[in-house]
Amino acid sequence: MAGPLGGIRRFTDQLVLALREQFPEDQYVLVSDQFLPHPVGLEKRWWLYGLNRALAKQGAQLFHGTDFAVPYLSRRPSVMTVHDLSPWREPTRENARVRSRTSMLLALRVPGMIHTPTEAIREEVIDRFKWPKDRIVAIPLAAATHFAPSESETEPYFLYLGTMEKRKNLGVLREAIDLLWKQGCRVPLWLAGQVREGYEMPSHEGIRYLGRQEEGALPKLLSNACAVLSPSTYEGFGLPILEAMQCGATVVVSNIAAHREVAGRAALFASPYDAAQWAQQMLAAIEARRRELSLRQVAKYSWKETAMCMREVYQEMIG
Repeated sequence: MAGPLGGIRRFTDQLVLALREQFPEDQYVLVSDQFLPHPVGLEKRWWLYGLNRALAKQGAQLFHGTDFAVPYLSRRPSVMTVHDLSPWREPTRENARVRSRTSMLLALRVPGMIHTPTEAIREEVIDRFKWPKDRIVAIPLAAATHFAPSESETEPYFLYLGTMEKRKNLGVLREAIDLLWKQGCRVPLWLAGQVREGYEMPSHEGIRYLGRQEEGALPKLLSNACAVLSPSTYEGFGLPILEAMQCGATVVVSNIAAHREVAGRAALFASPYDAAQWAQQMLAAIEARRRELSLRQVAKYSWKETAMCMREVYQEMIG
């Protein structure tokens, strides 16, 4: 939660808030080496020593690592959330530490239980790491309650909201916008979010880069889009899809496993490799808004339900 706003931080934030609200008799404590003022000696070895020492001070019965990691030495039951397998599917210098650390922890069977946000990722983890099926559970995420319809008069636009990096596949949107503009449909594409270092942004006269947005501005931005787009070639869940649907937005998404699982029949789907399909579905979104479908689909998810399912896992691990 000390890092930049993103899916993992939002997951941690919303899960803790929901757990505290649903189970006020419990105590949930956030711990991180980011809050140590001047770590010295063994304290610098956070995952080997420092974290276990911090947990001992708190009298913790269980540790939930919300970002691909748990303590190397198992002093108490632990749950690890594996959001997706992007560090292994698209290895980079930035995700090298996650890749090596998590692979070691899973090879040694250190976590007592693994949590994934979708059944699609659960199956990937089982297959790649030969993980026991009875020690991994899929529990979906949800949109925060402040995501709600906030419609107003504005120029029409398509919206992509999220991190801009290779696997987000924004190039197909650039091609789709080019096709639409050549057909006379000059609805611009707005890109909102942070740009991953080294990523080359798509360029077109119909594309406008908004940069990172304040949290309070997101519901209005989502609500008023002709469609919210997610062309990723790979996702573990796709939280911005639920956030958009909770604002009543029409969503057009790539037909990958996680998107099909999360969006159900509420979304319009296109191949992440077919710009013509994207152009066709973006036009369809303009002609037929799917507000009610979006709201019905997103109603299947709630942080209350997520917290209740997660606490069952905690109770099972504590015994």
